[in-house]
Amino acid sequence: MTSPAPAAAAVDFRALAEAFWQDFLRHSPTFATRIGDRRFDDRLEDISGPARNARIASLRATIEAAVALEGDDLGPVDRVSRSMLIEEATGQLLALETRVDEWSVNPIDGPQTWVVDIVDDQAIETVEDGRRLVARAQAVGVYMDQAIDALRRGMARGCVASVTPLERVIEEVRLLVDVPAESWRLATPARHEHAGWDAGDLARFRTALVDAIERIVIPAFGRYLDVLEQEILPVARPSDRAGLLHVPDGEAIYRALARSHTGLDIEPRTIHEIGLRDIERIDEAFEDLGARVLGVHGLEATLAALQSNPAFRFGGADEVFETAARTVARAEAAVPAWFGRLPAVSCEVWRIPAESAAHQTLAYYAWPTLDGTRPGRYYINLHAPETRPRYEAEALAFHEAVPGHHLQMALAAELRNLPTFQRMLGSNAFAEGWALYAERLADEMGLYSSDMDRFGILSFDAWRASRLVVDTGLHAMGWTRDQAIAFMREHTALDDGNIANEVDRYIAWPGQALAYKLGQLEILRLRARAEAALGDRFDIRAFHDAVLGSGAVGLATLAGIVEDWIASASPRA
Repeated sequence: MTSPAPAAAAVDFRALAEAFWQDFLRHSPTFATRIGDRRFDDRLEDISGPARNARIASLRATIEAAVALEGDDLGPVDRVSRSMLIEEATGQLLALETRVDEWSVNPIDGPQTWVVDIVDDQAIETVEDGRRLVARAQAVGVYMDQAIDALRRGMARGCVASVTPLERVIEEVRLLVDVPAESWRLATPARHEHAGWDAGDLARFRTALVDAIERIVIPAFGRYLDVLEQEILPVARPSDRAGLLHVPDGEAIYRALARSHTGLDIEPRTIHEIGLRDIERIDEAFEDLGARVLGVHGLEATLAALQSNPAFRFGGADEVFETAARTVARAEAAVPAWFGRLPAVSCEVWRIPAESAAHQTLAYYAWPTLDGTRPGRYYINLHAPETRPRYEAEALAFHEAVPGHHLQMALAAELRNLPTFQRMLGSNAFAEGWALYAERLADEMGLYSSDMDRFGILSFDAWRASRLVVDTGLHAMGWTRDQAIAFMREHTALDDGNIANEVDRYIAWPGQALAYKLGQLEILRLRARAEAALGDRFDIRAFHDAVLGSGAVGLATLAGIVEDWIASASPRA
């Protein structure tokens, strides 16, 4: 069999990439809404067994077709895109084949959070938009019944959630079912006026949406709550058997998830050791900064001083929000000196909804729409502001917004010469590694206000290095929940509430926590490699443009991109 001509190969690849993207959107309608594709606004994901099997078959076919296309028949840009397509499809396939999502329940990323958050992404401008939101609300019943079926399938295989994350989800769902339909955040559009609608259309929309929530959504979550409390909770794994090691085929499942999130075939024990070595380095840096800034000596004294002084905490929710907004604005003003290409869309600062804030992470980022009509959003958690350290606020904003997630993801969305999947999807290790790299880069950029704020760099670096130790400890080495909490308490400045939330996140979302530090270390390695190779010719703006110029590629692909950039920047012999 002869290879296709280069031009034909490029056409074949672009068609394959587009087919993969369209299939992904059909299977992920709420993601499509989030990025501004309105075609699927009337539906939710199909998480039934047959739908899963169909998606697995589709991903396998995509991988096979991409592998069959010879890289030498493609141009340089398409060769990178082909590598990314294989990496992306393989990561999705590995995650689906583990079936962990069927039975694991997650306090920060389950239907009890994203169903009510839909209204943040789904604009209601026309009567048809309203009809689609009502249809989507009506689909919650089928979706939750599929989620219940999935829990029972997992239970039949001996796979059930760990007790503490489960109890947190039960608390969240119980709060939802006790809210009157008209007060649900999902009903927010029914409480607003809509320009151009006549009185009849508006009345019908309001009645239909509240009715769907009352008759379908709340009872569906009630059924889900009953199953969680009456069927899953009695057989949930105790906290001393919280990791995947304690479910059937758990060791293999964890390896698959680790590869899905990092793109790396690396032994859990090796990851664990990488984390321990980095923790040792960070411990020493904590001690040095503690002696210089706080006048205390030793890691324990430094962490105790950071955690015990109320002056280091915020005084109120408005102060948390205002600090986040100021920090993002300052970073946006500084980035032109460090990046040759900047995104066209800005980054807005939003409050995490109060309904989910208690169990939600400190902050998160939401993509801009693909067409740029909605900017990126940095969501900040304002719950219990007296527990939020002031010295972490700047590092958090640099990670989630600028020069972190917003800069990387908004730029990727604007790379219109690339296949669409490459602009909007990609390696978790790249995306999270870049955001963690950005925390330290911000110090080079002169963005931290004081030495006190530099404790945020160390605190978050310790947090992410601890993830390598704790995630592998829980899922590959049999650690208990208490062991994981004790390790993070000993090596990070996080308060006990945040530590508990984080550990429960790792229990419920195996492997995801590995992406941050492994990605950061690889980006730092590649930068050091480029600086050594180019010497005085090294240009930080050009380096960053090279790293961010192909989307969130896998780490192996990124290494090739940087090596090619080094070669192009080197003098000709």
